Amino acid sequence: MVYVLRQVALSVSDIEQSIAFYSDLMGMKKTLDLEAFDDRIGRVIGIPGAKCRIVHLAVKEDSEAVLELFQYCEPAGQNKAKDMRQCDHGFTHIGFDVTDFPKHLEQLKKRNVELLGDPIEFRPGVHIVYFRGPDGEVCEFRQIEQGD
Repeated sequence: MVYVLRQVALSVSDIEQSIAFYSDLMGMKKTLDLEAFDDRIGRVIGIPGAKCRIVHLAVKEDSEAVLELFQYCEPAGQNKAKDMRQCDHGFTHIGFDVTDFPKHLEQLKKRNVELLGDPIEFRPGVHIVYFRGPDGEVCEFRQIEQGD
């Protein structure tokens, strides 16, 4: 049996702000936008009465992989992302491969995006930087240099 990662879900406080951040910074495209105001979402997540808006942002045009954004209006969520450290248990960051690391790093700096630490060459030919999204979620840009 083969498993393929299809989506990563992110609960956000302001879905329009998150759509703008991921669309502007990474060129992601909205492929789904729906409201789950009936009992479906509550039944599937085990929180009766939950209501939310769900947006899918495509990572690449030729891929089914999406960043799935949820904004809950019932019940109100709490922002725990900013308190989570990378060494804490659970999902810690979303990683994106990039093709022009210096350009993407400059984009982060121009937008005053908070970096967690220094951008570094983690191992020969692999450059990474960790940064925070709109709700404090941690993202990673990574570029693996191709051989000549």
